[in-house]
Amino acid sequence: MRPARTNTFDHTISGLLTKRADLWNEAQVIRDRLAEIKNDIDALDRTLGVLGYEGDLDAAMPRQKRHVVFGRGELFRSCMDVLRHADGPMTSRQIAQEIVAQSGQDARDRRYVSDLVKRVGKCLRQADNAAAKSKDDKGNIVWRL
Repeated sequence: MRPARTNTFDHTISGLLTKRADLWNEAQVIRDRLAEIKNDIDALDRTLGVLGYEGDLDAAMPRQKRHVVFGRGELFRSCMDVLRHADGPMTSRQIAQEIVAQSGQDARDRRYVSDLVKRVGKCLRQADNAAAKSKDDKGNIVWRL
């Protein structure tokens, strides 16, 4: 193994900071372009309305590919596993965070966790008496087996 030419990481740090700035600028350009596209779509919608179009514009949009996160019954099984190993009642958010932690996904992704919280609540509400719902002392809904 060759010894390093310097004892500090100044060049590496400088390169990483430059790359970070480049990515930040690219994200800004993408956000600006997205805003332009949304404005163009709004203008087209207004123009269609002026020309007399009365149809449902959202229905005319192309369908987006559905991103399947959980297979059939997989979310329910995950919720039940979390509740089985829980020390006490848990909120939907706590259950969702535990599922994210167990699956090895990024728990810092707020959008994903928030979406999963909604799915967990719906999954447990629809489960026929598999989990009992109650309220804690703060009025939050908690789940237990």
